[in-house]
Amino acid sequence: MPKGSKKATTPSYGEGREALLQATVKVVAHGGLRALTYRAVAEEAGVAHALVRFHFGSRDALIVAATEYSLPEAIRVGGLESTSTDVDDYASGLSGVIVTEADLTAFQYEVILEARRRPELRPVVRELYEAFWKTATDDLRQRGVAADEAMGVLVFAALDGLVFQSVSMNDPELGAAALERLRQLLALARAHPEAISGSAKRRKKSAKISG
Repeated sequence: MPKGSKKATTPSYGEGREALLQATVKVVAHGGLRALTYRAVAEEAGVAHALVRFHFGSRDALIVAATEYSLPEAIRVGGLESTSTDVDDYASGLSGVIVTEADLTAFQYEVILEARRRPELRPVVRELYEAFWKTATDDLRQRGVAADEAMGVLVFAALDGLVFQSVSMNDPELGAAALERLRQLLALARAHPEAISGSAKRRKKSAKISG
């Protein structure tokens, strides 16, 4: 066996499946979806080549399963599902996503961009974002911010953009100042909820009058 190569093994069903999902994330993160083949995943996971097809049946099924697998990991590492009630430590795990889970994040962005070209991947990407939006909204409410769904989408979009820029530039500290400013804005929103709800009411009233 060549030096540095991985010995093919036959792990149990659950163990083998997770190893393949982790390998898929790494292969796509480093080489893009064009690098995703059964052989590349099997080599990365150190398992027999036939196991990839056995577990997933098709390349698209593998992509969908890996995307679904990546969601709870991203939420956990990003700290968007915490027990904190303070806004001062909001999204405190963001740097962890950028530093220790850059592969996970890069994988998700690769799939998201691919879904623009391939409509069959859009449902799983939609599920991915809807889960992120709901988690962000629930976390904001737990911290005392009067957040509706639109607020959750907006705040997550800010976090998503900061992560994308930091991962793309390989600079974990790139968005640190912006994240701190976001926390300040959330503190203001918590202290003055009427400012947000009042704006929404004014827009609805204006739309009704103009209509």
